[in-house]
Amino acid sequence: MLLGTTLVLLLLGGAGPASAHAALRSTDPADGSILKSAPEYVTLTFTESVALLDDSFRVYDPANHRVRTGEARHAPGSSDTARISLPGKLATGTFTVAWRVVSADSHPVSGAFTFSVGSPSPTTATVTDGTTEDPTTVGLYNIVRYVAYGAVALLIGTLAFLALCRPPDPGPLRGPVVTGWWTLFGASVILLVLRAPYEEGTGPATAFDLTALARTATGRPGLALLARLALLLVAATLLLRVRRWTRPALAMAGVLSVGLALTWAAAEHASAGIQVPVAMTSSVLHLLAMAVWLGGLTALLTTLHRTAEPVPPAVVTRFSRLAFASVTVLVVTGVYQSWRGLGSWNALTDTSYGRLLIAKLGAVTLLLAAAGWSRRWTARLAAARVTGDVRDRVPEPVGGPPGPPPSLPAQPEPSDATSSDATFAGDPDPYRRGLRRSVLAEVTVGVAVLVITTFLTGTLPGRAAAEAADSGTAATGIPTASVTTVPFRVGNHGGEVRITLDPGRVGRNSVEAVVFGPDGGLAAVPELRVSFTLPARKIGPLDAKVTDKGGYWATDSLNLPIPGTWTMKVTVRASDLDQVTVSKPVRIVR
Repeated sequence: MLLGTTLVLLLLGGAGPASAHAALRSTDPADGSILKSAPEYVTLTFTESVALLDDSFRVYDPANHRVRTGEARHAPGSSDTARISLPGKLATGTFTVAWRVVSADSHPVSGAFTFSVGSPSPTTATVTDGTTEDPTTVGLYNIVRYVAYGAVALLIGTLAFLALCRPPDPGPLRGPVVTGWWTLFGASVILLVLRAPYEEGTGPATAFDLTALARTATGRPGLALLARLALLLVAATLLLRVRRWTRPALAMAGVLSVGLALTWAAAEHASAGIQVPVAMTSSVLHLLAMAVWLGGLTALLTTLHRTAEPVPPAVVTRFSRLAFASVTVLVVTGVYQSWRGLGSWNALTDTSYGRLLIAKLGAVTLLLAAAGWSRRWTARLAAARVTGDVRDRVPEPVGGPPGPPPSLPAQPEPSDATSSDATFAGDPDPYRRGLRRSVLAEVTVGVAVLVITTFLTGTLPGRAAAEAADSGTAATGIPTASVTTVPFRVGNHGGEVRITLDPGRVGRNSVEAVVFGPDGGLAAVPELRVSFTLPARKIGPLDAKVTDKGGYWATDSLNLPIPGTWTMKVTVRASDLDQVTVSKPVRIVR
């Protein structure tokens, strides 16, 4: 039931476009600029280093024909740039540049912008492949990423429970270990195969292109996945040979666990930005602590449900200490990573990363509450198994710090009905069932924490989002409020309106709106209205007062006084009787 619910959530939540982590800082030529002569190069600068693809740039002329360009390269000495050379002679008019690169933390980022030579064209090229993602590839890739996180937690956590908590009957835990290993190995293979189409925004059918596979195998994300597969093979050899957890075996398992965690840290947020060595160390510790706690909880729950004999309190006590250490590491590393990712208190509420962090904090709070519930049942179970002064030896709570033993119900005197069980002073079954329920609650909430954590790794950190906003670019790398496409359908008429807002900043802006029909060609409409509202400040609607300029609608007198996320409403009247209004959010910066 729990697994099915989780998969449904992942299927519904995993098909959206990937969040980019390298934000576009600037372009040369600048977006919307008008140049007297054609530039020699087009150069993009990002907030972190980026990797280039074979088709990182596509430049289109005013007639929507692709311009032949040089090979995409970094500017000399700058890995955070992408550059192409242009032909010596370019026609007069507006050129569109569509680009796609891979950020240092392995997430692809794409966008588009325009510049003009001589004078702007009445219309610009229609680019459909600059910012689109293949939803099937993105959905599959994200789902497998979630599965890999769950598998590594199950594998490392179960092994840690076996080696350090020493349950008397390890048999029921062989299944979770084998399941975790095979699931993680299979997920890593799938991620390796899907890596190229994920980076390029193409369909899954292109995954087996040998050239693309070779390029993946030499890139940092691909090398990390190959290293993960190699470590898993070594781990399988170790598991097949180990009969007892001796110190050398424990040391080897620890080294392999750290290596597995490094394959995530080397290809995620920690590998880019500030304080990379400290961030990678923190990321490794955070992932291992998460795996030991949540995977260990799963192992404990399996042991409670599948062992014929009651679990000795000593096993629960050992896991309690292990879980408390894991929680401590999670708190310390979590605080550091939150500070590093957010950058400011405002980012906690103003960015998607911050809001997801708040959700994770709430889920962790529920998880600690469930751990407190387990603490009470652990103490009762221990007290039910001892007599006399030994009754005071209460194990520590599962997943939390030790506390005073709760008040215990009075225990019945031994009778013929209970004396047959020499292990217990009283009936322990209510306490064992209670501990099962509390650990199940911890595992359930833990799955939610794991899902939120995985979403966090796919979301632009608040610090980078703020830097992008300060430089006038959106999180996706497309200049803020520069180009917005608004699809519409009314009656038998349909198409889209492409609206350019220049410069997309506080103050005076020009608006240019071009209507395209369903075939991608220019379309004429009797009336077009554009207005802006800032709901957070109760400002608007402000009518842009666009007028028909013959082929497009425009104005140069729109004044947007305050930064924020404005709601742009576009009203298209296709005939005397048919009219539709569509809204789109637009980010305005200072």
